[in-house]
Amino acid sequence: MFENEKQKIINTGLKIDKYGLIALSGGNVSQRMPSGEILVTPSGMIYEELNRNDIIIMDINGHILEGTRRPSVDTTALLYIYSHMPEVNAVIHTHQPYATAVSLIADELPCVLTTLANATRGSVKVCPFSSAASEQMGIETVENIDNRLAVILKNHGVITIGNSLKQALYSCVYLEEAAKTYMIAKSASDSISQLTRKQIYEAIEVFNHYGQDKR
Repeated sequence: MFENEKQKIINTGLKIDKYGLIALSGGNVSQRMPSGEILVTPSGMIYEELNRNDIIIMDINGHILEGTRRPSVDTTALLYIYSHMPEVNAVIHTHQPYATAVSLIADELPCVLTTLANATRGSVKVCPFSSAASEQMGIETVENIDNRLAVILKNHGVITIGNSLKQALYSCVYLEEAAKTYMIAKSASDSISQLTRKQIYEAIEVFNHYGQDKR
């Protein structure tokens, strides 16, 4: 069941590894099907070693419908997000270093790059700390994400959402690019140039027409 979608989840995991957003088996990738089932990566398995049979299918209450692997330890948080945000069809959790570094020194990553506006719709909040394998990760995400597509978990990592895996992937990749740029600038000066609200809006509008298909 959902063989193509399972492969897309594996491919997304390989991409977040390629872009340095996780190490080994860190983080997770999940997707909601139009019929309501949730596909999620297994716990503690390296992405490049995954095959389609390793992807777990469950219902919104966490009952496993297909698969023999243990699902991600963050499943309770993922299900909380899906349950409370019906517009969300994909969630990616990473431990990306630059964005996580921002959480150690700030309460928000300001919108400093057009690509951040493109992919996350503006500045990204830093949530209060929540440990791995806790529902609190999902609660903090829902309460702090506003109309954005990402949050940073203090001392922990990042959660991005989207109407597709592609949208959630763009969010975490460009978030890391912006965080890296911000940390470099911060090391040189406390005076950081930020985009205006009008510039952010224009960047979002441009990205709505970017590429060859809908995100």
